[in-house]
Amino acid sequence: MRIGELAQRAGTTTRALRFYEAQGLLRARRSANGYREYGEEDVRLVSEIRTLQAVGLTLDDTRPFVECLRAGHDTGDACADSIEVYQRKLDEVNACIERLTDVRETLLSKLADALPGLQGPCGVIPEENE
Repeated sequence: MRIGELAQRAGTTTRALRFYEAQGLLRARRSANGYREYGEEDVRLVSEIRTLQAVGLTLDDTRPFVECLRAGHDTGDACADSIEVYQRKLDEVNACIERLTDVRETLLSKLADALPGLQGPCGVIPEENE
């Protein structure tokens, strides 16, 4: 299949496919007339890349999954390097959640401290000119 059909079937753009190819994640074969040609395995590979990016992995993070599929495994996460990426990303997400929880607790505390002193509709204490 040509690049336009692959893009349509994988739900992406030809520009993205060319970028994946430039990054070494996708390997097009060239026909006699120079057109890029792809197979069914490329639809699966691009779908895997897009799915992984949708859950927050970087394009570089997808490399072990791509290599796992190219090695003939049924899924891109059947290899140890892929599992390592999952674990690293999960650690990053957990650290982010912890930081956000700390920020939330600080904001709640500041709000609780500020509410009792609230006066007037905009929170400004009106001056008395009497």
